[in-house]
Amino acid sequence: MSLANGRSHLAIPGPSIMPDRVLQAMHQPAPNIYEGALVELTAGLVPDLKWVAGTQHHVAMYICNGHGVWEAALANAIAPGEKVLVPSCGRFGHGWADFATRMGIEVELIDFGKRAPMDLEVVGRALETDKDHKIKAVLATHVDTSSSVLNDIPALRKLMDDLGHPAMLWADCVASMGCDRFEMDAWGVDLAITASQKGLMTPPGMAFVFFSPKAQAAHEAMKSVSPYWDWSARAFPEAFYEFFGGTAPTHHLFALREALNMMKDEGLEAIWRRHDVLARALWAAADVWGQDGPMELNIADPACRSRAVTSMRLGSPNATALRDWTAANAGVTLGIGLGMVEMGDPAWHGFFRVGHMGHLNAHGMMGVIGVMEAGLQALQIPHTGGAVAAAAGVIAKG
Repeated sequence: MSLANGRSHLAIPGPSIMPDRVLQAMHQPAPNIYEGALVELTAGLVPDLKWVAGTQHHVAMYICNGHGVWEAALANAIAPGEKVLVPSCGRFGHGWADFATRMGIEVELIDFGKRAPMDLEVVGRALETDKDHKIKAVLATHVDTSSSVLNDIPALRKLMDDLGHPAMLWADCVASMGCDRFEMDAWGVDLAITASQKGLMTPPGMAFVFFSPKAQAAHEAMKSVSPYWDWSARAFPEAFYEFFGGTAPTHHLFALREALNMMKDEGLEAIWRRHDVLARALWAAADVWGQDGPMELNIADPACRSRAVTSMRLGSPNATALRDWTAANAGVTLGIGLGMVEMGDPAWHGFFRVGHMGHLNAHGMMGVIGVMEAGLQALQIPHTGGAVAAAAGVIAKG
């Protein structure tokens, strides 16, 4: 017998749960892509996307995923042979650095491992060493989806200002935007990227580059930009098709419009607060489980943990066994432990992640925690009971 029949719950760190309102918004015929309602709808997306990012500057929309806007950002503002600094705290920092290298850009990568945020003293020394200011941009991951680390972007901006280094500050916000607090202009970020499938509650397939006048000046200094990635027409279109470099992703736009409506209804401060409470409920549960067993949060310091995703350690083969049990017996899908070790390594089965981003409420989070505790019991994985009560206490206090 399985108790998984009924509505399943996707607790992976993206794609996140699609709200019914978003799904229903897509359930309509293909629209006219030359004039009328779709053109008006798209014009309204621009200010609301900038609202989510906390910017008054510019946004370019792309039909791609987060990897695509890694390339889009680099193609628009960093020329081959120029240099970037990448402080990496997990798989995705390395990924952006790899894209830059393959595009002929010189990369100085500082690897801070998978269990801690960037060390600003180390970053500062790298910037101080750059006497000729060859570093054109610092590519920071706000939240690394693999490690679940949350980096202090305002502190990085202050460091760069205090040192008087002219490099641009870029932020990968694919995992964090719409979940963890992010304020592009207030924090002095020159370029930020995100994608549709996490905090924006929209199917995978769209991604966004937000850029400041400083980033636009770097763009204008480029000798050439590949035509599809060029953000000039996308951010400053003279015709509707230029928003997307061709045919619009029509039904993604319907979905995104409804998702942004939902976010506007709730308000950013409330969204950030909801994600904070639900994340802390999970952490409280994990702390209880780990009192007498192998359960451990990947990031020790709560201030350095994302409110969108939590990376956890349970020892091999326990993590895979727990994921298999929750999916088969309770309809809850937990995320794999991405990037902690290579997939062929037996230790890979000791890591997993819980996504708590986007369309999630208290009973959704409590359901995931309850199912995880049931799985620990069923599999006889050592743990301390009472985690559900601890999580409930966090939610009760709000």
